[in-house]
Amino acid sequence: MLPEVLRQTLVLQRRSLTTWVTAVILLVALYASLWPSIRDQPSVTELMDQMPEVLRSLLAAADMSTPVGYVQTELLGLTAPLLVILFSVVMGASGIAGEEDRRRIDLLLANPVSRTRVLLEKVAAMIVSTLVLVSAVGLALLAAGVLAGLDLPVGNVAAAMLHLWLLGIVFGTLAAALGAATGHVIISRAVPGVVALMAYLLNGLAPLVGWLAPLRKFSPFYQYSGHTPLVNGVSLAGVAVAVATVLVLAAGAVVAFRRRDVAG
Repeated sequence: MLPEVLRQTLVLQRRSLTTWVTAVILLVALYASLWPSIRDQPSVTELMDQMPEVLRSLLAAADMSTPVGYVQTELLGLTAPLLVILFSVVMGASGIAGEEDRRRIDLLLANPVSRTRVLLEKVAAMIVSTLVLVSAVGLALLAAGVLAGLDLPVGNVAAAMLHLWLLGIVFGTLAAALGAATGHVIISRAVPGVVALMAYLLNGLAPLVGWLAPLRKFSPFYQYSGHTPLVNGVSLAGVAVAVATVLVLAAGAVVAFRRRDVAG
């Protein structure tokens, strides 16, 4: 049986999660349905080649004449990370800060459970929900790929989804940590959004700006796509850094939440 706080949180999130899963499946189906027309239009590849280098770097543009390049450019370069990060941040912020905002935190903490357990199970709920969403993206890619002629390697799709999931939960855990430390929903949503934007720009601009290059490996987006998992599979180093980041943020959240007076 799932721990009670985790179970209750997942139950409360089920409708929202169902909506998100349905939306991403439809989005993937839309991109897959466009592939035959893109594949037969060499002018699209020429147009991508004529894009400014800075845009190509920011969008992680690849050869769109191939299924892998098309999916990498159109879906995994920006759209999927944006949606997964948004989902994870909203879920992470709703854990503690959301409970305080709804004036339900006192009722939750009145139960015979420690603050540490409440926080960690809230974070776990965000991690599980994000896993469900990302799994839906991967399965939809494989299913729609078969129907639309997108020949994608199953193992590499799984690797890309693993890195996408880790990217989402890094920012989701940051949102949860800020919510635990401040109790403010706006702060716990806005700050991860700003950090995600800065990390995205750092990863995209570093190859073109010399002094940014040494900082690129600190960007979660580099751990997500620096080695292009849809082409090269899992990066153990990228996985290790992402997992370590989540653990450090979760530990900091526990310390901050245990020391803070909550607003009932």
